[in-house]
Amino acid sequence: MRICVVGTGYVGMVSAACFAETGNDVCCVDVNPEIVDALRRGKIHIFEPGLEDLVRRNTGDGRLLFTTDPARGLDGAEIVFICVGTPSNEDGSCDLHYVLQAARDIGRHMRRPLIVLDKSTVPVGTAQAVHDAIAEEQAKRKTSIPYDVVSNPEFLKEGDAVNDFMKPDRVVVGTENEESAAVLRELYSPFARSREKLIVTSVRSAEMIKYAANCMLATKISFINEIACICEKVGADVRDVRAGIGADHRIGYHFIYPGLGYGGSCFPKDVRALIHTAKNAGVEPELLNAVDRVNQRQKIRMAERIEGYFASRGGVNGKTLAVWGLSFKANTDDIRESAALAIINYLSAKGMRVRAFDPVAGDNVARALDDNPLVSIVKKQYDALAGACALLVATEWNQFRTPDFDRIKTALEYPVLFDGRNLYSGAGMVKKGFVYFGVGRGAEEKFPVSL
Repeated sequence: MRICVVGTGYVGMVSAACFAETGNDVCCVDVNPEIVDALRRGKIHIFEPGLEDLVRRNTGDGRLLFTTDPARGLDGAEIVFICVGTPSNEDGSCDLHYVLQAARDIGRHMRRPLIVLDKSTVPVGTAQAVHDAIAEEQAKRKTSIPYDVVSNPEFLKEGDAVNDFMKPDRVVVGTENEESAAVLRELYSPFARSREKLIVTSVRSAEMIKYAANCMLATKISFINEIACICEKVGADVRDVRAGIGADHRIGYHFIYPGLGYGGSCFPKDVRALIHTAKNAGVEPELLNAVDRVNQRQKIRMAERIEGYFASRGGVNGKTLAVWGLSFKANTDDIRESAALAIINYLSAKGMRVRAFDPVAGDNVARALDDNPLVSIVKKQYDALAGACALLVATEWNQFRTPDFDRIKTALEYPVLFDGRNLYSGAGMVKKGFVYFGVGRGAEEKFPVSL
């Protein structure tokens, strides 16, 4: 099939590359000429494992093209995916400016019947707004080319997006048009060879499914973090609690890892957007409000523990904290809503210096915190330890899982380790001579350090 993808962010780029990989002809449209020029050379502007190889191969084979011209992107296309950003407004609502701009561009330049798919995460009712925007532009041209607007939400995890696209759990298609559903069943058939994965719903139900899915996952994260807070106070170990509840198949182990709270481009934004949608519909979303509050609190709890530990040891002002991990999770360079940044901003506001390292997100943080003179981003993992009085592990990159603990202890001024991802055994760290703090485990401080 001939496909146009509008937007080359995570969703657009992964979708385009994977559709091209299965033999379709795909043209991506982006407003940024520098990004388009780089993509034509096979260089992608985001970090996503496996994606660059797909882009290079399919660009080289001629199945994947890039342009800044919407008319060229739509030329000959049968299907158009809208994959542009939908950032949050100040009130938590979803900013549809880019989505509706894409719809207007489609209405101005379409020359043949189209299936238009909303793959951006959008509130219930957006498909109708997209339909209306296309119709308005066609009316200005005095044309009436048939088109169908379909909701086709994505369920990609950053860091594993290519695998998620190639081997999806499900493909949700929101349409009342049987012909559109048949075309999309054929388009997605290479990704559903083992079983039928296409779920056809109404448009509004498909739009709601995306928000409900992300809010459910966010709820599980906030729940286990709330349990972790209680464990710290009552002397329980959240790792044991997780093992006990996860064994129940009704609960399961997925997304009940305690940590520093969820971040990224999806969960925070989508929880707030559904809260806004609910309120506009006359529903007070008490659970979703609590999920958001717990997550905001969780992001600074570790910062407060660091501050509390040093309160009786001269305070954090003037001391240096080493931080490993800056992206909101491993295997991505995305720092949006990153807990590490929240912690850094909190502690640096108290006068604490920070030396931080991340395998791929360091440059993004250096740009984001360029005006903060207390923050230094280093290029090598162990360089972050120089002159630091403690180490915080904030992201679960594999290279942090079994580091050289003797080297860490030697490099730090004091052997104090704050483990924001519960990567290490507290008892093991104590045996190695560290003062150790995990999440939901209290302080395991067998060797007090005098500062």
